Amino acid sequence: MEALAARAALSPRHFARAFQAETGVTPGRYVERVRVEHARRLLEQSGEGVAGISRACGYGTPEALRRTFVRTLGQSPAEYRRRFGAPP
Repeated sequence: MEALAARAALSPRHFARAFQAETGVTPGRYVERVRVEHARRLLEQSGEGVAGISRACGYGTPEALRRTFVRTLGQSPAEYRRRFGAPP
C-alpha cells in the first residue's frame, strides 16, 4: 500500500481513507477480493493443485487460501472445485 500511496502523493493513511471513500472497501479487502476471484477462476478452469493456485494468487500457504475461501465463500477450495470445476 505504501507504493500506491506514494504514487498518489498521499500518506498511506490518507490513501487508505480516500480509497475506501471512493470504492466502499479498504485496500486490504479489495486485494483479498481480487485474489479470491483469481483463485476461483483457476479452480474452475485449470487442473493446477491448490498449492500452486495459492502461490499464483499471492498466498503464502495453501492454508491461508483455504482460510480466506472459507471466510468469504463458506467453502474450501476443494469443495468449490468439486462444485464448479471443469470436468476432467
